[in-house]
Amino acid sequence: MLVIVTSYLIGSIPNGLIIGQKFYKIDLRQFGSKNIGATNAYRILGPWPASWVFLTDACKGIAGVLLGQYIGQTAIAELFGGMGAIIGHNWSIFLGFKGGRGVATGLGVIAMLAPKVTIIVFVIWVIIVYFTRYVSLASIIAAALVPVSMWLLKARQEFFYFGVLAALFVIIRHRPNIERLLTGTESKIKAGSKTEPGSAKEK
Repeated sequence: MLVIVTSYLIGSIPNGLIIGQKFYKIDLRQFGSKNIGATNAYRILGPWPASWVFLTDACKGIAGVLLGQYIGQTAIAELFGGMGAIIGHNWSIFLGFKGGRGVATGLGVIAMLAPKVTIIVFVIWVIIVYFTRYVSLASIIAAALVPVSMWLLKARQEFFYFGVLAALFVIIRHRPNIERLLTGTESKIKAGSKTEPGSAKEK
């Protein structure tokens, strides 16, 4: 229980909100998709601050797994720590149980559990974003490939099951994006284009 609660609190830290307000005097919740994740930070603040948002969000997932290693010292404890961080990021107690999509935090968790899988899905994510400019599409496909890659690389069984759950988690969180992709209304990524609050539809 201590692992879950503590990792949840770590995951709840709103890095995108903190970075936007402290260094750029901008509340990401008031611009673009109103999401505090790296994608909206890229659109509103630009690539450099978005990179920090991505890295710090990924570190929350890493911290969750490390916490499980230190306190529980079992693979299951690591999984609980990682999942706690992801849940905290998506439903932050500091933001009224709202948050991001969990992609960066989830990547941090997978990086600790299966480093080779992380490299594979991250490269695929980058390629898809580069050619399509759709971050949501890249995130959905990369998430779906996590359990597939784990199975092909013969990862531990419990890690594979976690990969399946994490993939479903990310995909379900992207339901609005999937609908827009199917209707051709999803916005492509563009850096540093701050708009008036509520003016953009992308997530």
